[in-house]
Amino acid sequence: MTQTINSGPYISHLLKLSLECSSDLEALLSDLTKADSQTRAGFLSLAHSHHVVLRALNPLREYAQSRGNMEIAAWCDDALQCEQAAIVNALRFLADICQKLESAGIQITVMKSLDHWPDLGNDLDLYTSSDQQEVGCVMSQAVAAWPKGRTWGDRLAHKRNFGVQGLQKSVEIHHGRLGQTGEHIALARRFCARRVPQHINGYTFMTPAPEERIIAAALQRMYRHFYIRVCDIVNTHAILESGTLDFAQLREAADSGGIWPGVATYLRIVTEYVRSFRKDAYALPPEVLAASKFGMEEVFVRGIWLRVPVRRAAVLYCRQICHMAGHRDVHGVLRLSLLPPLASVARLSYMFTGNHSGIW
Repeated sequence: MTQTINSGPYISHLLKLSLECSSDLEALLSDLTKADSQTRAGFLSLAHSHHVVLRALNPLREYAQSRGNMEIAAWCDDALQCEQAAIVNALRFLADICQKLESAGIQITVMKSLDHWPDLGNDLDLYTSSDQQEVGCVMSQAVAAWPKGRTWGDRLAHKRNFGVQGLQKSVEIHHGRLGQTGEHIALARRFCARRVPQHINGYTFMTPAPEERIIAAALQRMYRHFYIRVCDIVNTHAILESGTLDFAQLREAADSGGIWPGVATYLRIVTEYVRSFRKDAYALPPEVLAASKFGMEEVFVRGIWLRVPVRRAAVLYCRQICHMAGHRDVHGVLRLSLLPPLASVARLSYMFTGNHSGIW
């Protein structure tokens, strides 16, 4: 990420554009018109990091055209064409990989990656309950993929990354577990048992039901990375607005894993961010708000992300581990207990080497 821009205001602009409340973009248009190539590259990199290139640059291009600013319109066009070509290529590979795995009797659910549509995620994330060795054989023999290096975090979480010739993105496959340390087994089963078809660009992919999509997002944002992206806000609010989310199912699933407070807090943060730009933000049920622990007032910009306070995330972590202990989930407690020391090692590694990829 090019560190030449003040991320805070630009994140707000990306939210406005992606939430389709872009009637007042004169300040952004003026900034980009006067900006040098490095600053424009920084803005585009920020949009990539937040997975909203198409959703942000399409309305920006239209706004620039309406103001007769053909320079910025052409700049948007170039970026959009490049991104669309990459997405078309990735979808072709994803469809082929899923078809070959399913043909071998391996049930596959495409997680997270397609939640950003019409944008796409960094990796192609898949979930299966099948054996790692069986999946690895099909990936190497039928897909001609090769396994990438595994960190301690990858091994704990039971996930493997594969490279494929001609595909810039990694293929990340989760096996039978979810969570930072692979602590969720029963919750993970829902991702195959309740999967639904999603039709995209002439392909049909099996994806998680709305409830599992929310759970996956909350696990990733509130229990792993501790930051929220523009795409998370836009994607989750779209699910809420669609009317397809069953809150009873969502709570039942989240409660089973001890993560209902984190899920409720995540939903509150999402709706409050949307309400800060749009008056018609989704109104969460009272029971969700009652279960939430804090809102967007405690989220802050640091670097290129909307950061969740670590002290708050630590409380959610403790609630999760206490829930598992109360339900005699020994494996879950043991796995979660490894998180603090691994996180400390990763932090030290980052301080001395600038890289923690060997751990996470």
